[in-house]
Amino acid sequence: MNRTRFALLTAMVLAAAASRLLPHAPNFTPIAALAVFGVATFDDVRAAYVVPLLGLFASDCALGFYPGMAVVYGSFVLVGSLGYFLRRRRTVARTVAVTLAGAGAFFAITNFAVWAQGQLYPQTAAGLLACYVAAIPFLRNTLSSDLLYSLLLFGALACAERWWPALRAPVRRGLATVSLSI
Repeated sequence: MNRTRFALLTAMVLAAAASRLLPHAPNFTPIAALAVFGVATFDDVRAAYVVPLLGLFASDCALGFYPGMAVVYGSFVLVGSLGYFLRRRRTVARTVAVTLAGAGAFFAITNFAVWAQGQLYPQTAAGLLACYVAAIPFLRNTLSSDLLYSLLLFGALACAERWWPALRAPVRRGLATVSLSI
C-alpha cells in the first residue's frame, strides 16, 4: 500500500473514531462502519484490523472503560470481517447490505452478552426476548449512524480516489482477495 493511501485511510478512521467524543444520541456512533471500512480498504490485513481497533481504543480511553468491552471489541473484529465482501468490488448496494448486516450482527451479539450476564434480565427465553425488545430504540440509531458513517467514509474515499488516482488501491489478485457476491 502506498504511504499516502495508508495515511489517508488512517486519518479517516481516526476522525470517525474521534466523532464518538462529540455529543450524540445513544448508539449513534460509527462502530460497525469503522470496522467494515477498515477491512474493506486497507491492503494489509493487519492494518485492516489494527488501525480501526486502535481508533476505537483511543476513543474508549477518552470516554472511559465499561463493562462488556471484550464483547464489543470481539464483535468489532467479527463485524469488520464483513468488509471482505467489499474488498474487490464496492457498490452502493453491496456497501449498504454489508453495513446493515454489520450493524445487525453487532446488535445481536452485544445484546445477547447483556442478557447472558444475567444482571438485567432473567436467564430465560422471555428474558432474552425482553432484552432485545428493550434494545430496539438503540438499533434504530445504530443502523442510522452506521449507514451515515459508511456513506461518509466510503464516499469520501471514492471521491479522493477519483480526484487523485495515486490513492487508488492496487488491483487485488490471488486467493486472499476472492470474495463472494452478495
